[in-house]
Amino acid sequence: MRVYVILFNTGSENQGIHSLKMGDRDIVLMFESEDDATRFALMLEAQDFPTPAVEELDAEEIEAFCAEAGYEARQIPQGELITPPESTVEQTDWTLEEKTNSPQPSTTDNLDDVRRRLENLL
Repeated sequence: MRVYVILFNTGSENQGIHSLKMGDRDIVLMFESEDDATRFALMLEAQDFPTPAVEELDAEEIEAFCAEAGYEARQIPQGELITPPESTVEQTDWTLEEKTNSPQPSTTDNLDDVRRRLENLL
């Protein structure tokens, strides 16, 4: 199955995948619909994120990446409206790459709000 994910710095050595931070978990969103992923990416860009790119990838590849990286993959059904958190981390992981070699950007929000949104995914 093909899904759509949000990437930053596409094609560079500093490429990263967007994730949501919930407590100590990082969750990668896998959109079934390209339109829904594009809508989410535009909302991120409106929050002053670097220009995101929507990429179509194999769901199994994303799930394997997440398992290896200690992330969680969440599938977003077509038509389900997901909005980015209102707040973001002060410094994304890709800006820390020189120190940690971890190019994964993430966002965080009020824990209750994130928990509510993720529970709606189930």
